[in-house]
Amino acid sequence: MEWLLVLGVALAFAPAVANMVPIWNEVDYFAHGFLVGPVAFAVAFSKRASLLDESSSRDVRGFVLLAMALGLYAVGLLADGIPVQGLALVFAVAGTVLYLRGPGWLRILAFPIGYLAFMIPLPPEWIAPLVSELQVWVTDVAVGISHWLALPIARDGNVILVPGGSLFVAEACSGITSVITLLPVAVLLGYFTQPTLGRRLLLAALIVPLAMLGNLARVLFTVVVATQAGIETATTGWLHDAAGLLTYTVACLGLIGADSAIRRVWPPQGSAAASEG
Repeated sequence: MEWLLVLGVALAFAPAVANMVPIWNEVDYFAHGFLVGPVAFAVAFSKRASLLDESSSRDVRGFVLLAMALGLYAVGLLADGIPVQGLALVFAVAGTVLYLRGPGWLRILAFPIGYLAFMIPLPPEWIAPLVSELQVWVTDVAVGISHWLALPIARDGNVILVPGGSLFVAEACSGITSVITLLPVAVLLGYFTQPTLGRRLLLAALIVPLAMLGNLARVLFTVVVATQAGIETATTGWLHDAAGLLTYTVACLGLIGADSAIRRVWPPQGSAAASEG
């Protein structure tokens, strides 16, 4: 009967996942949605020893939560609200675990279940204003540094005018892709390496400056190449693709470095006590 319930929940919410897949496939900054489920499952599987040691019993509150999740899911389907459907899926997983195994299991699995929220695409109306602000900031700073370097450029809104053409600071260069895709990485890394919630929040917050600086460097690199070697060289071919990949790689390395720095500057109390002794 338990497996029938799990199978029923999975089948019921399969359309929600199917509705999110096209967004993961088409929108760059939601492409990580494909990996969230497997990562959450791997984290949950790593806790199997703790789950076996934890007593389990059915909890009717889980059935109530599951029923509420199904109600929310119905609203999401009727309104064609994909984020609502995704949120209902997370609540349904939590409700199923609570009903079948009780609060002890839910507490142990709280992180992997909550991590599933990263697969939910945010509403476009939430993203658009942020993208606009980031584009303006990147353009402002890039133009300012370019003038300081005496590069022959001018500006028209989010367009940087260079000899022989123009460069548009597009959505991909705003840093939004790095911010949204690196946040799940930062949360996962912080969960395993940082002992307190405050440290984990600090690590997650550092994603924003890391992503912004990385994309600023990418725009500046493109401007320099465009002024020295031409628009086509700067915006097409392997050099342009390598710049994008390098930006994300540097941001990931910066995240790892930030994690290490937090542990050095703000060591766990047990480590500090041991070193003092």
